[in-house]
Amino acid sequence: MPTILVIDDNPAVATALETLFSLHDLDTRSVTTPDDGLALLAREAIDLVVQDMNFHADTTSGEEGVALFSAIRERHPDLPVILLTAWTHLESAVDLVKAGAADYLAKPWDDRKLLATVNNLLELAQTRDELQRHKRGERRRRDALLREYDLRGLVFADAASEALLTLACQVARSDLPVLVSGPNGTGKEKYAEIIHANSAVRNGPFVAVNCGALPGELIEAELFGAEAGAYTGANKAREGKFEAADGGTLFLDEIGTLPLAGQVKLLRVLETGRFQRLGSNREREVKVRVVSATNADLPACIAAGQFREDLFYRLNAIELKLLPLAQRPDDILPLARHFLPQGKRLGDGAERALLAHAWPGNVRELRNTLQRAALLARGDEITANELGLPVPADSTNNVAAADEPDRAAIESALDRANGVLAQAAAELGMSRQALYRRLDRLGIKRD
Repeated sequence: MPTILVIDDNPAVATALETLFSLHDLDTRSVTTPDDGLALLAREAIDLVVQDMNFHADTTSGEEGVALFSAIRERHPDLPVILLTAWTHLESAVDLVKAGAADYLAKPWDDRKLLATVNNLLELAQTRDELQRHKRGERRRRDALLREYDLRGLVFADAASEALLTLACQVARSDLPVLVSGPNGTGKEKYAEIIHANSAVRNGPFVAVNCGALPGELIEAELFGAEAGAYTGANKAREGKFEAADGGTLFLDEIGTLPLAGQVKLLRVLETGRFQRLGSNREREVKVRVVSATNADLPACIAAGQFREDLFYRLNAIELKLLPLAQRPDDILPLARHFLPQGKRLGDGAERALLAHAWPGNVRELRNTLQRAALLARGDEITANELGLPVPADSTNNVAAADEPDRAAIESALDRANGVLAQAAAELGMSRQALYRRLDRLGIKRD
């Protein structure tokens, strides 16, 4: 049962509130002085405070209430506080709400509105506590990953990234081939490095080759090596990537572009560890952990006769599917801050713009965007405009303005919340302070 603390020097007020709350399954504690209230907060778990603004019969300034609220906020920064006030010091209460108080109600209060405010704040506090517990759990899991594994400096915060990293580190310990799939720019090579760094061959070489960046006639020589005279321009024997990766990991990027002849040789070396250089009859033997990557639809390539089915199943012993950046949004801001040089920071509008963008180029596009913005920014704080991101077609002003609700949306939310500002702010996805500022700018008066 939630517990509410009432701090009011008038015993009649405390009795009325205790009666009201008890009828709605809310436990109540009451004290008559600020010092007693602070002392009780130090001893007991309280979910919400209802406090008066004056505590002596001859005072009407509200200064005592301001001091009490400041003391509560300093010692219990997340505890919701409702102010009970008279019209004589309404302005002080408004200022405190802007400073973080949950809401204020004038005496005599409306029972229905007070209960709506209390229940809404308790629900918000419960949701916040659950979210904080969830985030603490995520932090513990991330810290455990960082302690146990070498993540090669990968920056992540999204639960989807955490799950994929956990899987990558688990499969790293086996010697099975791994296929890393996902769109361009999602960090497939970084995951290959993580697999190598946590494998049994971590002390061996890590050799990467982009199959899509080589002419088809040279891919076999690149992978398996060639003897002198094996092809035009081969003036001397050369070592292939498999030999270079012996005792370590070979990362084959864009594996879907490998020609069929190269696929046959690759399948054989995966099965036997043996291969021949171009132009040679001598077999060579290596021990190599193979990690491959693709952004292509390999089953479709198989159906089109462009990729061998038996090689696909050999490479795909374990598959890691990387999501586009837009599908792991909690990674966006940590990555953006990571890409900024020291001394630069993101403004609120820039953060909203980053979260609103679709990121078709994924992490690579994000990195390029932040590096360009840091170079062109006039000050230490990067604005939304300096990011150079396209503005959505339905925007009428700038990104920051587009995120703010208009008059109609605010008035509709206030109406549905029966004038309870905390509830309206939650529905609009705003803090109470932000809603107050918006009300002031639009000239909307609170009833």
